Amino acid sequence: MTNSVDIRQHGAIRVVTLNRPDVRNAVDAATARELHAAFLAFDADEEARVAVFHGAHGHFCAGWDLQAGARLLEEADADQPSPLAGLEFSPDDCAPPGPLGPMGPSRLLLSKPVIAAVSGAAVAGGMELALWCDMRVMEGDAYFGVFCRRFGVPLIDGGTVRLPRLIGMGHAMDLILTGRKVEAPEALQMGLCNRVVPTGQALEAALALAQQLAGFPQKTMLADRMSAYTQWDLPLPQALHQEWQRGRQCIDEGLQGAVRFAAGDGRHGRF
Repeated sequence: MTNSVDIRQHGAIRVVTLNRPDVRNAVDAATARELHAAFLAFDADEEARVAVFHGAHGHFCAGWDLQAGARLLEEADADQPSPLAGLEFSPDDCAPPGPLGPMGPSRLLLSKPVIAAVSGAAVAGGMELALWCDMRVMEGDAYFGVFCRRFGVPLIDGGTVRLPRLIGMGHAMDLILTGRKVEAPEALQMGLCNRVVPTGQALEAALALAQQLAGFPQKTMLADRMSAYTQWDLPLPQALHQEWQRGRQCIDEGLQGAVRFAAGDGRHGRF
C-alpha cells in the first residue's frame, strides 16, 4: 500500500485509514484500488474480526477526486482507455465479496462488520463509503451530503440504494435531490448515523465499539448480520427460512451461552 491508505492492527481490530490530506481524502482511481484490496485482505484475515474505516487529518472523505476526474477529461483521446474501464459489471458479477467500485469497496459484501469513524466531511462518494459500512460513529461537527449534486456527478457507489434502505424514501429523496448538508444531530435523528461523539473522538469511540463486537460469540453474530443483509430481495417465507438455516448452524454457540447464563454470567442485561 502507498501512503494514500494506511492499515494498522489493534488486536482483533483492523483500522483502514484514508490519508490524502491535500484533497480532504478524496478518492482517485489508485486509491480506490487500494481500499478495495485493503478490505478484501481484512475479510480474508481470520485474526481480524472487525474493521474501523477512518479518514486522517480531520475529514472522513470528500468523495471522488474531481481534480483527478478533470485531468482524465483533459487527457482523453481515442487512444486512452475509458474512465470507466474495469468498473463495468453485471448482476452476475456481484456474488460476495464483490467487484471493484468507483470508490473502491462500495460493491463488496464482506463477511465481517466495518464501522465508519466519521469526522469532518463525509460527502458525495465519501458519504457512499460511510453508507457501505455497517455502522457510523460521527463527530459532533461532522457532516454528510450529496454535494456532487452541484456538479452533475452521479451516485454510483450505492448511494441511491443504501440511503433509502437506511433512512427511508422520504428522507433519502430530500438528500439525493437537494444535495444539502446534513449535520450530526439531524443525521442521528434520521438514522443516518448510530452514535454522535465529541469532535476528535470518532476513532476512539469506533475502536471501543469494534472491541465490543469482537468480544461477542462470532459465529452467531456474523450469521445474523449476513441474514439481515441478504433478506432484502426475498419474500417473507424465504427470508425466514434463510434466517433459520443460518441460525441453526450456530445453535452449539447458543447452547454454550446458555450454560454461561445459567452459571450467572450476563444477568440483568449485563454485557
